[in-house]
Amino acid sequence: MEKITVRDIIKMKGSKKIVMITAYDYPTAKIVDSAGVDIILVGDSLAMTILGYPTTHGVRLRDMLRHTEAVARAKPRALIVGDMPFGSYESSSSRAVKSAIAFVRAGAESVKLEGGSEYTDRVKAIVNAGIPVMGHIGLTPQRYLKLGGYRPRGRIIEEARQLLLDAEALQEAGVFSIVIEFTAAEVAKLLTRRLSIPTICIGSGPDCDGQVLVIHDIIGLSEHTPPFAKRYVDLRKVIYDAISEYAREVRDGVFPGPEHTIVRLKEQVPLEEILGGREE
Repeated sequence: MEKITVRDIIKMKGSKKIVMITAYDYPTAKIVDSAGVDIILVGDSLAMTILGYPTTHGVRLRDMLRHTEAVARAKPRALIVGDMPFGSYESSSSRAVKSAIAFVRAGAESVKLEGGSEYTDRVKAIVNAGIPVMGHIGLTPQRYLKLGGYRPRGRIIEEARQLLLDAEALQEAGVFSIVIEFTAAEVAKLLTRRLSIPTICIGSGPDCDGQVLVIHDIIGLSEHTPPFAKRYVDLRKVIYDAISEYAREVRDGVFPGPEHTIVRLKEQVPLEEILGGREE
């Protein structure tokens, strides 16, 4: 099957739902790609899911690049999007372009950045450098301090109007799609109808052009799963049970068994001969 490109994602608007999921390493990227997702997001959520930070602020650009490289080595059919971390684009357009170029060199085929009309100059600069950009509005976790926490967006008219202005400004600046996070479903539906580019929702209802979730939420490895995520399997229990059984078998002398003891002497000789006649 042919590689999915930005053009393919744009064409999916209104015709086919877009499936996007996070992945942070080679084996996971191989699995999600074989499952048929359209977009793999190397999300800054790895700050919490992989590195153990309490917020996304802890992850550095170097962390994001290393994990992007790992995902890219899987050579997925899905489009790879690198999530620009906090501090990698806010200070200037030149800084934003430099960071985006680093993502492309690491294997990303596009980048995502949070923010609305206040960052259209960053978006334009990156797009002018030849790098596709995915926008992100609504709840923007990198700005939780300014927002007063991880609270839903667009529930009052003023916020809904600002979201519309932000979405239209980002579209005009050249983004090829927009993530809408934890926003009133009615507002996300309106934005999807108003925009000519795809919208990809997380916690913003069913009426967007696509959906994205953090893989750790889907497979049950997250310590704190948001209310809008769906857990499809409790992999934490599966792993716990497997490790517990392994530990029990080691302590009881069950593992390794004969079938796992595969390296033996080519010649059958007494142990005393190996030790030179000395029995230890």
